[in-house]
Amino acid sequence: MSICSSNSVLVLHHKPHTHSSCVSGMREASEETEREREILYNESANKKYAMGRMRDAYEERDRKEREKSSSEEREGSGPSNSSLSPGVKNLTPANYVELGSEGTKERIKKMFDKVELSVSPYDTAWVAMVPSPYSSQTPHFPQCLNWLLENQSHDGSWGLPHLHPLLIKDALSSTLACVLTLKRWGVGEEQRDKGVRFIASKFSSANDENQHSPIGFDIIFPGMIEYAKELDLNLPLGQSDIDSLLQKRDLKLKGFCFQVFWGNNSKSRKAYLAYSSEGMRKLQDWEMVMKYQMKNGSLFNSPSTTAAALSHLKNDGCLNYLRSLLDKFGNAVPTLYPLDVYARLCLVDNLQRLGIDRHFITEIRNVLDETYRFWLQREEEIFSDTATCAMAFRILRLNGFDISSAPLAQFSEDNQNYFKFGQDFKDMGAALELFRASEMIIHPDDMVLEKQNSWASDFLKQGLSNSSIHGDRLDIYITQEVEHALRFPYHANLDRIANRRNIEHYNVDSTRILKTAYRSPHICNKDFLKLAVEDFNSCQSIHQDELKQLERWIVENRLDKLKFARQKLAYCYFSAAATIFSPEQSEARLCWAKNGVLTTVVDDFFDIGGSEAELLNLIQLVEKWDIDVAMDCCSEQVEIVFSALHSTISEIGVKALAWQARNVTSHIIDIWLNLLRSMLQEAEWGSKKSTPTVDEYMTNAYVSFALGPIVLPTLYFLGPKLSDEVVESPEYHKLYKLMSSCGRLLNDIHSFKRESMEGKANALSLHMFHGNGVTTEEQAITEMKGLAKRHRRELQRLVLQEKGSTVPRICRDLFWKMSKVLHTFYERDDGFTSNDMLCVVKSIIYEPIVLSEF
Repeated sequence: MSICSSNSVLVLHHKPHTHSSCVSGMREASEETEREREILYNESANKKYAMGRMRDAYEERDRKEREKSSSEEREGSGPSNSSLSPGVKNLTPANYVELGSEGTKERIKKMFDKVELSVSPYDTAWVAMVPSPYSSQTPHFPQCLNWLLENQSHDGSWGLPHLHPLLIKDALSSTLACVLTLKRWGVGEEQRDKGVRFIASKFSSANDENQHSPIGFDIIFPGMIEYAKELDLNLPLGQSDIDSLLQKRDLKLKGFCFQVFWGNNSKSRKAYLAYSSEGMRKLQDWEMVMKYQMKNGSLFNSPSTTAAALSHLKNDGCLNYLRSLLDKFGNAVPTLYPLDVYARLCLVDNLQRLGIDRHFITEIRNVLDETYRFWLQREEEIFSDTATCAMAFRILRLNGFDISSAPLAQFSEDNQNYFKFGQDFKDMGAALELFRASEMIIHPDDMVLEKQNSWASDFLKQGLSNSSIHGDRLDIYITQEVEHALRFPYHANLDRIANRRNIEHYNVDSTRILKTAYRSPHICNKDFLKLAVEDFNSCQSIHQDELKQLERWIVENRLDKLKFARQKLAYCYFSAAATIFSPEQSEARLCWAKNGVLTTVVDDFFDIGGSEAELLNLIQLVEKWDIDVAMDCCSEQVEIVFSALHSTISEIGVKALAWQARNVTSHIIDIWLNLLRSMLQEAEWGSKKSTPTVDEYMTNAYVSFALGPIVLPTLYFLGPKLSDEVVESPEYHKLYKLMSSCGRLLNDIHSFKRESMEGKANALSLHMFHGNGVTTEEQAITEMKGLAKRHRRELQRLVLQEKGSTVPRICRDLFWKMSKVLHTFYERDDGFTSNDMLCVVKSIIYEPIVLSEF
């Protein structure tokens, strides 16, 4: 692929006779190229510093491990690893990574076997408060009561350890629930007194708007204060503070605040009140509450809500649910269960977003197969929760599972399902998941996704503009995630750029909050980040070596001697490294980059470098192939260009033979001939000043866009053996045509004004010309963008569709990856400036990731 960077715009490979103006002033000012090369290649100081820090970190880690091992050996507690020490000192950073990452991988693999979830003192307290069916004076679950007595924090509170300072309301709520339970059963006087002192010391936070409020806090916490009075529990609290809480609670119960927050959706208000049942107590309509009982017997999968219902109604389903939790978790319960599907999907999503999912292919596939079974069985665990349903849909569809978008309709704007089974839809995280799911439009009947994409996008933008999420300092990362999702849609988000961005903004704190805070290492995990950093830097080291190899290839083929040709190796290689980055894909990257450089050279040759005779001569030479270069080349320029083509195509053919077990050189030659002939056709249109029809133009232009020589030969190095039947199949050709046509339309929209002034053929200008002047520029641009979008969605459908496909998935993915490259550069109306791209290229190829944690 050829990528061209000017002072104002960076564009991908255009059709012939368009590059000279796209890089206005670049050839005349060669110092611009030299400046870029200097910036790109003089990274040695920064690189050595960063790699030095990496090396120091690994050496320090190994030193500690050796000291620990030596200590264990002296104490007889384990074998010594001292035999590894001499070798470790001489390892390269890449070797350090390989050794260090194996243990991390094993820990992550074990996470697929069992979901870990923190227990909740708050919910455990409400379960412990359930009376025995045989005596109202004894607890039904005494083991929970004992757990509360044994698990109070030193400061008198109950809750998660190392709680965030903005979660004081959560600590107050959990502590008051535990104190009430101990008072209810007349035990733990010492623990009660310590808990009361903690509540008194932190009570001012209950009315602090800057504090994060657990869901239902404004109803549940005042309700617990009233219950404390009924139990004659003396809480040394200011009456004005209590009155303020009760007033806020009463306003909500009367519906005033609900009208502001929920609009006219009485269904959401009822669900919210039912979810907050333990704070409602005698005010609650328990018959209404039981309408929300789920198949597993719970209410909203919430132990506290379920326990409150059991205390009032003695429901067998509620009882069985709570018993099942205690059988699984012991003497305490979590704040939400089940959470297995969501947690495992988070695990998969983490690994994919950080670029390390290829290390866990089997484990991920097992999760996806299980999730798909649950999807088909309409499991409540998926369909009762906004974020879980949206994430399951997105991940399953991305991995080729044939599923309908219809279930997402329950979370549409029309249904106003802002509160569903205990989850606050106003949470931007759930809205973000819905937005991401809505990007998976591949069928014409995915209307629910169309609507969802529109309103979810507006909702997220509104959230950013009114600072509704900026104030939530518990998770400063959600703002960045929303901004990135809106700025870089899925179809215009290069894998490695996204990986680095996700790594650098990764939040290792897995704390989430519903009625109370909870944690799960499957949601966020330091091991994920550690492996991602090591993997990124290890791959980057390989990429740097490959780029040096390509620099030598350019010199050996004398491409640097062609005065007319732009030297854009770094950009060509970047597009490969940013999409196919794993170490085992080295040959694919080199093939992509070499052909990208050659298409740039050939394009410049047809554009300004060669005469008509030279262009014809070059095509004839490629057609004959085995020729006498000294005798048959009409100029030195032709000799250099043809020799580079011949040697590179031959080399790729030889290497592909080892991968494919058959000779594919003739196919690669044909791909190049198709490109050269299409370029000649456009040159003839220009010289004769003829105006083709839109169909004639596009039939030729999708080939002249020059993606064929870049993408198609690279397919031979991805692993699967591609037979002639596959390469000649309609599916294969359609993938290529959709990818190229989409790119051509995007290019022509951006280059329309310049090419119109130069009198060159362009899809947009031809559309207006053949419309007899009726179609305006604005209308034509709208139609072209719509056509490009339809091509993109059809391409995505072909890539994701498994049924009836003959082209292997990894090969189909490459067409989509190139499409993402095109959209990355063309998505923004002003394109990417030269400085934008220099920064991105450096971040992917030259700058290791160095995080303070490591």
